[in-house]
Amino acid sequence: MEERTLVAHRREGKGKEEARRLRHQGLIPAVVYGHREETIPITLDPKELFKILRAGAGERTLINLTIEGLQGGPVTKTVILKEKQVDPVKRTVLHADLYTVAMDEKIDVSIPVHIVGKSQGVELGGVLEQVLREIEVECLPGDIPPGIDVDVSALDIGDSIHVSDIALEKAKILVDPEQTIVTVVPPTVYEEPVVEEEVVVEGEEVEEEEGEKKEEKAGKEEAAEEESESG
Repeated sequence: MEERTLVAHRREGKGKEEARRLRHQGLIPAVVYGHREETIPITLDPKELFKILRAGAGERTLINLTIEGLQGGPVTKTVILKEKQVDPVKRTVLHADLYTVAMDEKIDVSIPVHIVGKSQGVELGGVLEQVLREIEVECLPGDIPPGIDVDVSALDIGDSIHVSDIALEKAKILVDPEQTIVTVVPPTVYEEPVVEEEVVVEGEEVEEEEGEKKEEKAGKEEAAEEESESG
């Protein structure tokens, strides 16, 4: 995998006020850390960082990070973006974690799944559902796959592709092999609810009308009796 170059500077200040000051300057606070390595607080340009990620393999891009402002002089480390904090409203990056990697030591990374082709089941009206969008693998930093292509052309309605159907040459898949990656489900058929009509048996309607008339007559007679008693 191709490596990209980025320059950062050691950060001295801490706290929210310092973070606001950096962002006002077009920079963001970040940290560099790794296995058995000290954590180094740094500042970097988020635009340059994401320019590198877009030109590479996204968050799996290997970055040659040169840290300036250290007592012993500049130091260059190979890192990947481990985590980022994003403003939920402005969608701007607020903070970044960069993880130091050794080229001879395996790491765990999540690789995006790319759907390739058009399912024959979809042609027949089925619906393609992608269950997994990333698959975690273990590999050397230089062998990180840019993505995993899953060809769905042969999938019919009811067919699925599982993790066990995927093979990678230089990476070990860490996900349950029985887990479904993509499946084609039957189309959803909407059925209108059946409204049951009230069935009136011949003769019932007449009986109901007669009953109503008798009740009405009884009510009038009762009212007349009460009126005569009160008079």
